[in-house]
Amino acid sequence: MAVFEYKGIEVSSGKSVKGYRDADSPKALRGILRREGVMLTLATPEDERKAKSQRDIQLLAFMRRPSSADVAVMTRQLATLVRAGVPLVESISALVDQVEKESLVRVLTALAENLKEGTAFADTLSQHPKVFPPLYVNMVAAGEASGTLETVLERLADFMEGQARLKGKLISALAYPVLMTIIATILVAALMVGVVPKVTSMFESLQQELPWYTALLIFVSQTLASYWWLILGMVGGAIYSFRRWRTTPKGRLTWDRFVLRVPIFGRLNLLVAVARFSRTLSTLLASGVALLSAMDIVRSVLGNAQLEAVVKDAISSIREGESIADPLRRSGYFPPLVTHMIAVGERSGQLEQMLQNVSRTYEADIETKVTTLTSLLEPLIIVVMGGMVAFIAMSIILPLVQMNQMVQ
Repeated sequence: MAVFEYKGIEVSSGKSVKGYRDADSPKALRGILRREGVMLTLATPEDERKAKSQRDIQLLAFMRRPSSADVAVMTRQLATLVRAGVPLVESISALVDQVEKESLVRVLTALAENLKEGTAFADTLSQHPKVFPPLYVNMVAAGEASGTLETVLERLADFMEGQARLKGKLISALAYPVLMTIIATILVAALMVGVVPKVTSMFESLQQELPWYTALLIFVSQTLASYWWLILGMVGGAIYSFRRWRTTPKGRLTWDRFVLRVPIFGRLNLLVAVARFSRTLSTLLASGVALLSAMDIVRSVLGNAQLEAVVKDAISSIREGESIADPLRRSGYFPPLVTHMIAVGERSGQLEQMLQNVSRTYEADIETKVTTLTSLLEPLIIVVMGGMVAFIAMSIILPLVQMNQMVQ
């Protein structure tokens, strides 16, 4: 069975309609729509439409992919409809008219069609892994099995919105320092390539020994002006080689270990991973997902190979009868406060609540540290940029002053 993008006309009102439907063939689709009072005018198989789109708008297709924020909003709306007693199929069909992103409309249409055929909701979600990650699918499966789907959907929406807020705060906090760094780099490069050669060219005719800093400035300026293409090529090649090495298992593990040990930033990366671990595991356990399955899902969302290896070892230890806290404590990567609160939660039977407390604590700590870091980075970048400009000015002005004194 294929998915068709169709256009047609409602027989009763004469209005134009369009959408996406599953059908065995265009002829079968025409019959389905005729029974619904729609006269088919155009049917395009999804595979053909995708192939045509890929040839000319691959970048746009990537940009149009549903974001986690889009899925969070959709999940919140779906939870509201299901809690109000609207059947799941009708709820998803109603969302098709509410969602604006075309790619998400196609996904919801396919979900509605699969549900009408009797497929379980979690199974239909698993057919769209780029939109619904394993975390989402497993939580929905647990909600279906326990009859608490609306509660699970609300937890999912809360979780996704919380992650989006944290990510947004990190991005907004680091945006200004990154922008300042880019502007400083462009400004200095423009001075070195466009201004410095014109000013320092007068020194060559004087045939006098120049200060070391002026000679260094002239050398750097001439190198950038003459070999900028080679420098860009070397930088691009280095970035490409690093990315290739980073995709190998050994390279990823080595780099992720290094990231956790970098002064200041390593601690911040660890806090982000621990907060994500705690929040995700708490959400999964509260939704009824089994512990080992939840740990395996959490391992895939940490984003750090070293921490993923730690959680993998913890899963093996849990299978052998150990607690969650002990293997995490032995790894040396999880802070003592985290392992202590997990141990208390296991003993008291309130593990989900303790994990939520850990995530809230570390998310607040992350925001504080990022705010402090950016408040220190902003003046530091200004000082560095000013120092570079001052060095360029000094390297040009001081020799001119010295030459003027010699002439007098």
